Parts: sequence; C-alpha cells; structure tokens
Amino acid sequence: MASHPGPTVAVTTLVTVVAWSAGRDATGCLLVAAAILTGHLSIGWSNDAIDATRDTSVHRNDKPIVLGLVSRRTVWIGAVAMLAACVPLSLASGLLAGLAHLVGVAAAWAYNLKLKSTVISWLPYAVAFGLLPSFVTLGTNDTWAPWWASAATALLGVGAHLANVVPDLADDAATGVRGWPQRIGRLSRYFAPLPLAAATVLLVVGPPGAIGVIGWLTLAVVAALLTVIVAWKNAPFLVTIAVAAVSIVALVLRGDALVP
Repeated sequence: MASHPGPTVAVTTLVTVVAWSAGRDATGCLLVAAAILTGHLSIGWSNDAIDATRDTSVHRNDKPIVLGLVSRRTVWIGAVAMLAACVPLSLASGLLAGLAHLVGVAAAWAYNLKLKSTVISWLPYAVAFGLLPSFVTLGTNDTWAPWWASAATALLGVGAHLANVVPDLADDAATGVRGWPQRIGRLSRYFAPLPLAAATVLLVVGPPGAIGVIGWLTLAVVAALLTVIVAWKNAPFLVTIAVAAVSIVALVLRGDALVP
C-alpha cells in the first residue's frame, strides 16, 4: 500500500510507547502518535508518488498507483496534506521537540526527492531515526535524549535502510537507483545485522543499572533474528521491524531509562 503500513504502524506504536514510558500523559501520547503518524504518511505517500514512473517501468504490482487503484495526483495531495498536518502536531509537543521531529521528516523527504540515489542514502535514515528519542524527551522534560538512545535509533535506521533494499535490488538496478545499499549489492543483507546488533547492545547496556535478565534475553532474541536476516532473503525488513520492537520493548521494561 502507498502508506507503507508496516513501518508506519510499527514506528508510530513504538515511539508512542516510549513517550508513555518517559512520562507523557494520555494527551501527550496521542499528540506524539498523531505527529509520527502524519509524518510517516507524508513520507510514504510522497515516496510512492515520486517513484510512480520508476515503479511502473518495473511492474511493481505491490504499488497502488501502478495497479491503477489511486492516481498519482491523489497520492501527492495526501502527502502534502499529511505534511501540513504534521507541522502543528509536532510543535504541539513544544518548539524544540517539534523542530527535532520536523527535521527528521524533512530528512526523509530529502531521501525521497534526491538522496535515495546517492552514496549518502543512509544519512536521512540516521538523522530521522536518531532524532526520535529527543522528540520524546524534549516534549516531556525539555532535555535531549541520552547519547546512547539517539545513537541506537540512528543505527536502527541505517539497518532498516540496508534491509529494506535487499528484495528490490534487481528493480533498483533496472531503474538506475544507486544508493549506498545498491552499490554494495547483495552484501547489504550481510551488512544489515551489524548496525542492528550495535543498536540493540546500546539499548541494553546504555541505561543505568545492571543489564538483568531482560537485557540478556533481548540480546539472545535479537541474535536469533539477525541470523534470520542473513539466511532469509525475502524477509529482512520484517525481521528488522521485529528487532526494533524487541529492543524498544526491552528498554521500556527496564523502567525510566529516558527520564532524567
């Protein structure tokens, strides 16, 4: 679907859970969810609208525009409308928090518009995901997120970028997309676990206190999931979402890690 529902739902849910664990009240959590959701819808819809010609040329039958289920113009209108809604919804969490999220959304749009086909295609993912913890903490207690949380989510973004490209390498080659993962080709599948593993380690050892049973279980589960990424060509992105979910849930279960 044009909205890229898997990552959209996953990121919206996980960031909202982190906001709750950091101390946001019900209204605050709803504002976080709305900001993340509208931002991701704008990113997903703009991606499909921008890539419509390319997707059609390689017969991407998983794309609604290619199938004729929706027009490119309608998807563009939806993307712009969601972007417009994202601005006040982000700023509702505070000026700095809102700006942090909007910089991340702008980075994702820059990826869609130009950076996707460059050697720094990983950078928008690192920026957008790396700013998410600070969107939460700045809107909750006016502090920037701990360095380890920002670094971990940035690494999750880079890992997601690598894993997301693996199934589409042939189509990307046919349409001239030459981002970082496309340049390293099939090795992307083997490189993807590296930033994901580093992210999980940071989320487990970064918070104060002992790692505990939850931390060790998290490391074991994620190690198994990363093995699947290497072994199963067609499921790296879904497994990447699972890695992020396991790591973030473990962080939440650890307690008030993001509360100063």
